[in-house]
Amino acid sequence: MRVLLINGSPREKGNTFTALSEVAKTLNEEGIETVIVHIGKQAVQGCIACAMCGRTGRCTFHDDLYYQVLREIREGIDGLVIGSPVYYGGPNGSLCALLDRVFYSLGADLRFKPGASVVVCRRGGASAAFDRLNKYFTMLNMPLASSQYWNMAYGQTPGQAAQDEEGMQTMRTLARNLAWMIKKLNTREDGHPQLEPRVATNFIR
Repeated sequence: MRVLLINGSPREKGNTFTALSEVAKTLNEEGIETVIVHIGKQAVQGCIACAMCGRTGRCTFHDDLYYQVLREIREGIDGLVIGSPVYYGGPNGSLCALLDRVFYSLGADLRFKPGASVVVCRRGGASAAFDRLNKYFTMLNMPLASSQYWNMAYGQTPGQAAQDEEGMQTMRTLARNLAWMIKKLNTREDGHPQLEPRVATNFIR
């Protein structure tokens, strides 16, 4: 069993990494492998809704970050955790640009796999960023892993989030709950809910 964690902070070893590392450490203790992919500081191309991925099975843009995530997902994961710092009450824009492409092009690979989001802020905006990230999972039939509180931690300078005792406990509880879901669901086998043919409507008559 294996979980992919995406660090949506440009600071590779910042507080988002601290929170995700606590999740990964606890998952490892539960017998689940983890890999953390860092978004880095390079500009990230957003989705242009060209629908090319529907024909080719991959995004039309060829950048290393997207293909690193694609490879990790297609090699086989049982869960996904997305972490982000809070910028203006929302997740990092570069992270959202990547996630728009990943979830649009790899939806079939992610369906029914448990997911969770983790957010880190200096002071406020965490619940709004948390809600924004969770919308990716709830559009793809992905069960959400919860914790004892919203999955957030506080910190400004690198490593400071480790001093947020409740935040770190929330990360550990999240990891144990995610491990429990993965083991119970066993998403690599058949038996998931039957999907109806997709109905898409708009409000223009």
